[in-house]
Amino acid sequence: MRQGMQLAEVHDQHIFEARELFFERGSDLPGGLVDPLIARSWERCRRFGLDEQTHGVASEAIDRLALKTEQERHRALLTLGRPVMEHVYDQIRESGSMVILADASGLLLETVGDPDFVSRADRVMLAAGASWDENLRGTNAIGTALAEEQAIAVLGAEHFMEKNAFLTCCASPIFGPDGRLIGVLDISGDYRTQQRHTLGLARLSSAMIEKRLFESTHAQHILVCFHEQADYLGSLKEGIAAVTPDGQIQAISAQGCRILGIRPVDALRRDFSMVFENSLPQLVDRLRLNPGNHAQVRIGNKQICVQLRGQLPAPSVGGRVIEPQSTPLARRAEASRENTRPTLTLDVLSTGDARLQLAIDRARKMLGRDIPILIQGESGAGKEMFAKAFHNSGPRADQPFVALNCASIPETLIESELFGYQGGAFTGARKEGAPGKIQQAHGGTLFLDEIGDMPLNLQARLLRVLQERSVTPLGSTRAIQVDISLVCATHRKLREEVARGSFREDLYYRLAGMSVTLPALRERSDIDVLVRKITAQETLDRPQPAHFSPHALALLRSYPWPGNIRQLFNVIRVAVALLDDDETEITEVHLPEEFFEAPLTAPPAAFSPVAPQFAAVALPGEPTLSGLAGNSLDEIGRQAAQRALEAAGGNVSLAARQLGISRNTLYRKLGRM
Repeated sequence: MRQGMQLAEVHDQHIFEARELFFERGSDLPGGLVDPLIARSWERCRRFGLDEQTHGVASEAIDRLALKTEQERHRALLTLGRPVMEHVYDQIRESGSMVILADASGLLLETVGDPDFVSRADRVMLAAGASWDENLRGTNAIGTALAEEQAIAVLGAEHFMEKNAFLTCCASPIFGPDGRLIGVLDISGDYRTQQRHTLGLARLSSAMIEKRLFESTHAQHILVCFHEQADYLGSLKEGIAAVTPDGQIQAISAQGCRILGIRPVDALRRDFSMVFENSLPQLVDRLRLNPGNHAQVRIGNKQICVQLRGQLPAPSVGGRVIEPQSTPLARRAEASRENTRPTLTLDVLSTGDARLQLAIDRARKMLGRDIPILIQGESGAGKEMFAKAFHNSGPRADQPFVALNCASIPETLIESELFGYQGGAFTGARKEGAPGKIQQAHGGTLFLDEIGDMPLNLQARLLRVLQERSVTPLGSTRAIQVDISLVCATHRKLREEVARGSFREDLYYRLAGMSVTLPALRERSDIDVLVRKITAQETLDRPQPAHFSPHALALLRSYPWPGNIRQLFNVIRVAVALLDDDETEITEVHLPEEFFEAPLTAPPAAFSPVAPQFAAVALPGEPTLSGLAGNSLDEIGRQAAQRALEAAGGNVSLAARQLGISRNTLYRKLGRM
């Protein structure tokens, strides 16, 4: 401890001497007084024209809405970074510290820390929404780590700005799966309570985020994990290569490139055997009998331990393909791959309903044609699903599908989200600017959901984009050519909006090149097929797939479904969650409580709550659907509660648990309260 205090005192003495030379005398720094990284940063700050006595040239944070937009833009980084931040904070809790996640421009996206220190940090704008880019805040761990692209600790007076000298900050950059710098993780605290191992903790944390990002991005690929020592397999020190089943390398992590001594570009799109000196089938066959084990391969003069993760391709032995055993883990892996490939097509949506089939047939004739599609239907009827299926069925399936909900974004942000902006176009804009959704969809499909809620002034700009096939970002005068297929959706009747003057008539006719209307779920005749498909998907991770009992299925058919397909998904998910591990049949006791309550809004009078072709169908041992339709939802709920109570032998607590409701709710449904 005494030795550590002495070292700190020597460090402080050197820093104060260096500051006097650099700031007061304007002299160059001799070697040995400060870390070369700090010296280079001070020199950059001097060239930026910063003054160590000031806050910097831009000290204001962006507003809450702009911050929310940036957080959404970095959703993957935040989603995978938050658990790591929480874990780090658990290690340093009550030490007068905070954990920070920032993007590649130095914008602080999220922070978590001790309240006392957070309040002190707020005084120097060390809070979400503020930028700690080096050219704004001077030397600091976040901005300097980004500038140097390496981990760094900035202690006390090493900060360029004097008022930041109470901080000790350790930051480590985060690189994306493609090797680009995408952010930085920082641990900041009071200089008087600095810890020796904080920089190491920051390095480990950024490495953990990088690994999670790589695995998430390449979840559909085979992951080839390797290290020179078998003990390091599964750790943050292992390298990872993402490989397709036919042996094409899609990406190698930064750590993997270091182990192999190559650059990412040396392996990209190369065959597996050209990098690992073994064919992928050979390695698969060696590991298949014990996938958790590892094999050794020689690469150049190195002996590398290799492990495969993910769903492995079936091996070929003597010309016969051996299929791997189907397990819940394998089914989940397959589902993960299916979710990442464009498998949702118009053919998949074809489940037997005549009105939906009409919409599918009309849309199919527009594939590959430069004709906008307008999808109409109630909220939750599956408009975005239809748009994705349309995209995946056409020649642009391998290109981006970019969606924007015009009703979910504040009016002040829609313009920048849709058209993009140039750096410095408005307060809080990123210095490098950002492409809008239109540019992101270049070559693919742009889906504008709830187009009827788009502000009038933006409708004119969108019309110009469609006519000129170019977009001009905010703050720019240069038009950028774009090639997009446009699909729009709305639950509004746009003709009526045009008559009211809230939607431009010329844009309406430009969008409605071909219009399709999706039927509400209560009008569809394919509910049985939908239920079967959704249930199969939701029970992939169970030992046995589940199915609905005839009576429960009858209840689903008779329900008015005010929330349409979105509500059906939720009902089935809850029912599956309420199943015990050894149960395979979903009955009415597994349906969520809300299912038996009156809907918040009644369905339009023009629609019948019960499909007429099913109204008189009787199921063995069950009441007819016409009988069910004649009962109120309260009565259906009372009958289900009574059956659950009888099945539980009169035990109210047991019946309530089986139904997933409270005792009071069960009493209320039985009419005893």
